[in-house]
Amino acid sequence: MTFVRNLRRLLRHDRFRKLFTIRALTQCADGTLQIGMASHILFNPAQQPTAWAIAAMFAITLMPFSIVGPFVSGYLDRWSRRTTAVVVDAVRCVLALLIAAIIVTGAASALVQTVLFVALMVALALNRFVLAGLAAGLQHTIDDDEFLTASAVMPMIGPLGVLLGGGLAAGIRLASPWPAHVADAVIFCCAAAMWACSSLVAAGLGARDLGPMVPAPRTRFAQTLAAIRDGGAHLVSRRPALLGLTTITCQRVLYGLTLVSIILLFRIQVHGPQQTEAAMADIGLWMGASGVGFASSVVLVPVLAHRMGMHRTILVLLLASAAVQLGPGQVLNRWWLVAASFFIGWFAQSLKICIDTVVQAHIDDEVKGRVFVIYDVLFNAAVVLASVIAALLVPADGLSRSVLVGIGVGYLALAAFFWLASRSMGAAQFDRGTALGMSPRPQASEL
Repeated sequence: MTFVRNLRRLLRHDRFRKLFTIRALTQCADGTLQIGMASHILFNPAQQPTAWAIAAMFAITLMPFSIVGPFVSGYLDRWSRRTTAVVVDAVRCVLALLIAAIIVTGAASALVQTVLFVALMVALALNRFVLAGLAAGLQHTIDDDEFLTASAVMPMIGPLGVLLGGGLAAGIRLASPWPAHVADAVIFCCAAAMWACSSLVAAGLGARDLGPMVPAPRTRFAQTLAAIRDGGAHLVSRRPALLGLTTITCQRVLYGLTLVSIILLFRIQVHGPQQTEAAMADIGLWMGASGVGFASSVVLVPVLAHRMGMHRTILVLLLASAAVQLGPGQVLNRWWLVAASFFIGWFAQSLKICIDTVVQAHIDDEVKGRVFVIYDVLFNAAVVLASVIAALLVPADGLSRSVLVGIGVGYLALAAFFWLASRSMGAAQFDRGTALGMSPRPQASEL
């Protein structure tokens, strides 16, 4: 298999093996924590969730880092990215144990619940910080001609890790003989164990193995604002990277709308208020199929990119997403929706791999940490925006065909925007920077 061959090629690097393991462990823990949180918020038999409750959950998950991310991004270009991973995952291990302790005691006072949600927000916000550092440090673990291969493999590790961690958490919740609150506490303890292992693996790297090789100087608050402005100016000057970031942000809003619509559809329309396990199982099936699609992207992207170039591949993926959303994605049948989710996840993650490759190739290393934080802020804020839009548009019964059709039309509009915006630079200019990450075109016998 192409994926196995590519992964074996990358794993010959000791630094990449450690980075790969850190990414897998930390995102498995993320998936476990997120399902634990969703179980606590969305699958409580005592209350029926609303679109606003889902929006609140995404805000808790994603907004803290979206707010503070730009102000801490410069540290990824000054601090050791390896040390950052060690400290952050150790802190998250402690927070997960604290959350487990609060849940298992059943304490429900306002103060205790405030501590619980603050701990959740901090643990989830720190996730984006460490992942941005790992993304910025990727180039120090591979050869210069391996960017495309690594960009195809590494983003797949995230969804797979979240999928495995989420599957573990869902299995504990659905099959546990314990009361729900005890099962939730066990879920958070599992997340803590994985973060502890991730921190130990990161400690095995050298202090500068993930960069930055030349640390940026210490800055004051005003200087930090200037550094962010400089990082943004650098991004704006690299037009392919800027267009890629704009495209993935818009695509993420569309994917977020699909996700919120599906959660509401299964939780409210298909199953009753007390059928939490059945709703959780169906949503898990949908997300599982989407996760398998995410994993399949590692097979699709190298073939398309080498055959058509990065520019045409992005355009094809946007059009394919529109076709799926307007086709099987409109059939309100469990199995049709699950089948559609596979292709939606496949094309969404394939697009992200392409954008990751473009950004890696076009952004200079000395500002890469700041740019990848900006990338993560936009990527996650888009989901929060999508959940707010869904809360405004989706009715209380969880079904809105106009929203589902609008998502498909949105993909068509995004494809048209990308095509028009990229015409002035031309496919050759757009693709030129990605030569850093593209090995020679494979022969047909190699595909």
